Amino acid sequence: MSASSAGTVPGGTAPPALQGATLVMLTIVISLATFMEVLDMTIVNVSIPAIAGTLAVSPTEGTWAISSYTLAAAIMQPLTGWLGRRFGEVRTFTVSGTLFVVFSALCGLSNSMTMLVVGRILQGLVSGPMVPMAQALLLRNYPPQRRAIAMSIWGMVVFIAPICGPVLGGWITDNLSWPWLFFINVPVGLFAIGVSAMLLRGRETTRTPARVDAIGLLLLIAGVGALQFMLDRGNELDWFESTIIRVAAIIAVVALSLLIAWELTDRHPILDLHLFKHRNFTVGLICLCVGFFCFFGAVVAYPLWLQTTVGYTAEWAGLATAPVGILGILLMPVVGANIRRLNPRVLASMGFLVLSFVMYWAGSLNAHGDFWSYVEPRLLQGVGLACFFLPLQQIMFSDVKPNEFAAASGLSSFLRSIAGSTSTALSVWLWTERTDYHAATLAAGIQSGGAWLDWSARFNAAGGDGALLPYTFFQITREAQTLAINDLMRVFSVILLLLAPVIWLSRPARGGAPVAGGH
Repeated sequence: MSASSAGTVPGGTAPPALQGATLVMLTIVISLATFMEVLDMTIVNVSIPAIAGTLAVSPTEGTWAISSYTLAAAIMQPLTGWLGRRFGEVRTFTVSGTLFVVFSALCGLSNSMTMLVVGRILQGLVSGPMVPMAQALLLRNYPPQRRAIAMSIWGMVVFIAPICGPVLGGWITDNLSWPWLFFINVPVGLFAIGVSAMLLRGRETTRTPARVDAIGLLLLIAGVGALQFMLDRGNELDWFESTIIRVAAIIAVVALSLLIAWELTDRHPILDLHLFKHRNFTVGLICLCVGFFCFFGAVVAYPLWLQTTVGYTAEWAGLATAPVGILGILLMPVVGANIRRLNPRVLASMGFLVLSFVMYWAGSLNAHGDFWSYVEPRLLQGVGLACFFLPLQQIMFSDVKPNEFAAASGLSSFLRSIAGSTSTALSVWLWTERTDYHAATLAAGIQSGGAWLDWSARFNAAGGDGALLPYTFFQITREAQTLAINDLMRVFSVILLLLAPVIWLSRPARGGAPVAGGH
């Protein structure tokens, strides 16, 4: 059964691929629904102080509005394959999208932190299958020879939406109010899901009865829940110095280890780990997750540095980061249109090399640059992304069977989410640790020899008026934070450089291997 033949029409024949304006409209509305869901991963980040103040909780408690959504979505993503088989992919997508709109409205109406967290959990639970299911629906309804273009569009949406989140979130919070972070989903979601349902009428995939893996689901909830808690609270509680973090780590390791063993033997696993028998899927997914780890770590840490060190507002920090999508949006369709004639391993290697160079470039900036000096590396980063995401998708799914596609898409989305959560925690931790190290080194240096006397004399001669110590502390902290972000970017640069040869462990997928895994 081919990727495009899973759906049936009266008479038992496969519906033909969509063409023309209908295909364009389907691409727009499914991309819009995907953008809406992925955007909600980061749109709340810069608004936590406003949310916490309104609901009378601490900013630390306010971060549960982020982690509760991420955790719920991560748990549901591996269920994508089972949901698609049991209820049909079109129905799963439209019901998930409709409930996402309902629970978004509930979040906007929240008058307590408890109500908001419950709303975010429900929102995350129904959003989990949306992105992988959107990918599956695009592939099923595109002509085989144009599926790479569909993936280029989908891939750009997945990567750009998290970057736009802080910009849009900051603007909405400053000019409207934080509930509109959620209310904005209502008209957008109703339009996208309504039009999708209309265009996909009569194109439902074949439904097959399948039991849910209850034990696997419980182990998944326990393992991912403990892991997410550890990552969310680790920096605040000083990691393994805290008993509760150590307990969470033990639960995560035990539950996830048991999950792996159980899923390899269960007849209807939530996580189809047998997909890793496909060499290209394994190599491609490893490179995708590690590359996303570096990309997302920079997306989190770079705007944070711009706000805390350079003095940018959340909105301007987002604007300095967002240009990563400009060249990517222009180039991805070009790459997609020509991917069947190109070697995906060469393109992926080029993408890793460009991204490595950009990270190294970003690791040489300082806190005194102008706006364009921060934007320029992000523009070039779009070139790397265009050569990174789509070729990896081509490699990953080149040896996956069509009837395994929804499960493979759900598994890759799940592991990409885990990579993003891990990257967020480790990037902030590494930046903090290196800031402390550089601050101590700079403080020791300025106290050595006659450096302090020279510094004091120059400060007083400039009319410092006795504010020497606070000013010195400010300058040391600012420089230490800058050196720390440079260290972080160079770590990402090295990791991306090492990925360039790793992708060559995959088998050749040249000659137009279908992105969906076959036709």
